[in-house]
Amino acid sequence: MKILIIGGTNFIGPPVVRQLIAMGHEVSVFHRGKTTTNFPSDVHEILGERSHLLEMKSKFKQLSPQVVVNMIAYNEQDALTLTKTFEGIAQRVVAISSMDVYRAYDVLWGKESDVVPVPLTEDSPLRQQLYPYREMPSRPIAVPIDYEKILVERVVMSSNLRGTIIRLPMVYGSRDVLYRLYSYLQRMDDNRPAIVLEDSTARWRGSYGYVENVAYAIALAATNERATNRIYHVADVEALTEAQRITKIGKIVGWQGKVIIVPKSEFPSEWKLPVNTEQNWFVDLTRIRQELGYKEIVPLDEALQRTIDWQRTHSPQEPQQFAVPWLLDYAIEDAILSKFR
Repeated sequence: MKILIIGGTNFIGPPVVRQLIAMGHEVSVFHRGKTTTNFPSDVHEILGERSHLLEMKSKFKQLSPQVVVNMIAYNEQDALTLTKTFEGIAQRVVAISSMDVYRAYDVLWGKESDVVPVPLTEDSPLRQQLYPYREMPSRPIAVPIDYEKILVERVVMSSNLRGTIIRLPMVYGSRDVLYRLYSYLQRMDDNRPAIVLEDSTARWRGSYGYVENVAYAIALAATNERATNRIYHVADVEALTEAQRITKIGKIVGWQGKVIIVPKSEFPSEWKLPVNTEQNWFVDLTRIRQELGYKEIVPLDEALQRTIDWQRTHSPQEPQQFAVPWLLDYAIEDAILSKFR
């Protein structure tokens, strides 16, 4: 099968390419040429800006991909350009979306108050407010202000092209630009005696996914006709509590400290968590497992170990950008710990 990847040079894309090649498919990658990626020699690379995608339609027609996987459709215009470009060329488009489409995301960030039942299914209610990052003081790296995966999904699933949507969790692994393990590893490497969590935070459960497993799921969806007109979740099978997750990471790295869970009343009066941890944010994985036969190719402990190994040799240049919102600074943490000695 001929498959074209739009984007594909940063975090998740290269593992997707490797998975597709291993499955025996012919892969081309359209990208800007600004990221050095060592693709296998039989991968065809096409250079260009995604804003000029439609202008290259004749070139894509000569390439004649059967499936197009778009890793970087962030907003409605990206999706419209995608579908207009490949209508009459490709048979199907796979668009990479996010768990942030759900109403539970707005509850988590305090924009709505009614907690949504979990695990979230692919049919759980979506956000009622569009453009989730417009009012945030800071946005994730490379996310445009008009980012909106709900609109991307609407365009893809209503176009003349057949579509597939993959909603991703919080993805971790080598080359993770969000350094999702950084804050925990820093504390463990600093030999902190404990990591203090407020009790609702300790119980909070969110869906994470290891990058190689996520890539495998995307490759399955791209190459399986049963995925046509379907929406899928992919995530680690275990949705650990935050306390369990930190404890597991600590065990892998040999940390001698422990997680201390305390009531909110023990925290300083001015301390206010920016998220509503009463809203869990994890998903049901039944559909992709039953319909596409998906299962993890890398088990959780190995996935965390690989991520830790990479993280320890690739620290962020501006670590303050990657602080987890519910972790305390050391001074406050020490003051709380002193009450339990």
